[in-house]
Amino acid sequence: MSILTVGIDLAKNVFAVHGINEAGKAELVRPAVPRGQLHELIASLPPCVIGMEACSGAHHWARLFQGWGHTVRLIAPKFVTPYRMTGKRGKNDAADAAAICEAVQRPHMRFVPIKSLQQQSWLMVHRARQGFVEQRTATINRIRGLLSEFGIVLPLKAATVRTRACECLEDLPGYANTVIGDLLSELTHLDKQVAQYDVHIRAMAKEDERARQLMRLDGVGETTATCLLAMIGNGHDFDCGRQFSAWLGLTPGQYSSGGKTRLGRITKAGDAYLRTLLVMGAKALLAAAKRKTDSLSSWAVALQERRGYWKAVVAIAAKNARMAWAMLRRGETFALPS
Repeated sequence: MSILTVGIDLAKNVFAVHGINEAGKAELVRPAVPRGQLHELIASLPPCVIGMEACSGAHHWARLFQGWGHTVRLIAPKFVTPYRMTGKRGKNDAADAAAICEAVQRPHMRFVPIKSLQQQSWLMVHRARQGFVEQRTATINRIRGLLSEFGIVLPLKAATVRTRACECLEDLPGYANTVIGDLLSELTHLDKQVAQYDVHIRAMAKEDERARQLMRLDGVGETTATCLLAMIGNGHDFDCGRQFSAWLGLTPGQYSSGGKTRLGRITKAGDAYLRTLLVMGAKALLAAAKRKTDSLSSWAVALQERRGYWKAVVAIAAKNARMAWAMLRRGETFALPS
C-alpha cells in the first residue's frame, strides 16, 4: 500500500518521520533521519499529505516539499499535543512525529498559512524593527531606573527621558556619567535603526499594489498593510473574513452550555504584533471619527457611545481585518465612505 500521510518532527540536525498507509497502519517509521537525508527520503515518496509543526524552518521545508508534488500542512504545536500517544511514557521525537501524523488527518484541524519567500523576507523586516523598538523601550526604562538611584525620577514619556537625562548628565558622579552617556548613545543608535526600517516598510508598501489598496482603508497604514501581506498573503487559507478575525484573536471566547450563549473577553489568539497594529489603527480611526460625518465615522462614534471605548476599538479592528481579507482574497477595492 502507498503512503498517504506523513508526519515530520522538525529539528536542527536529526528528524523523526512517521508515515501511514491507506489502511491506517504505520508503514514508514524513521525515528532518526539526518538532515542531509531528509530531502532524499521525502523526494522518493509518492505525492502525499505531509504535516509539520509551525516552528523554525517549517516554511522552508514546506516550500521544498510542495515543489516535489506533496500537500503540506503546518500545525500550531499546541494543536498537536492532544494527539500525542498517551500510552507511551515520556515525550520523544518519534511520538511527536506520530502525533503530527494523526493531527494532520483531523477534518476540522486549523492550519498555519505557508509563507512565500517574499512574505518571509517582509516579515523579517517587521520582526527586526519590532526587536529594535523593544530594545529602545528597554533602554529608556533602564535609564529611568538607574537615574532614580540618584533621586532623579523621570516620567514615562520617551522624549522627556531623553531631554532630562541629557540635562542632568554632567551632574552625575563618576562612572554614572559614563553609563548614562553610553545608554543615551545606544538610544540614539536604536532611533536610527528604527527610522531606517521605517524607510524599508514605506518602500515595501509603495512597490505593492495590494498594499496601496489596503492603505485606502481607514486605520490601516504602511506598517499594517505590509504586515498583513507578509502574514496571510492573498488570504486563501481562510474561508471568510470572520474566520480571519477569529484567527487574530479579535473575537470573544465562547463559554456556552445548555442552550445558553456566554461570550467572554476576546481570545487574543494568533499573532500579537498584527493584532496590536490593527487595534492601534482602530484607536486612531475612532479618535478622528468625532470630527467626521461619513457613515463609517458615525457608526464608530455611535458604537462607542453604546458599548464603550474599548469594545468599539476591538469591533473596528475586527471590521478592518474582515475588509482587508475581502480585498486580498477577492481582489475587491475599497469604496471610500461618504
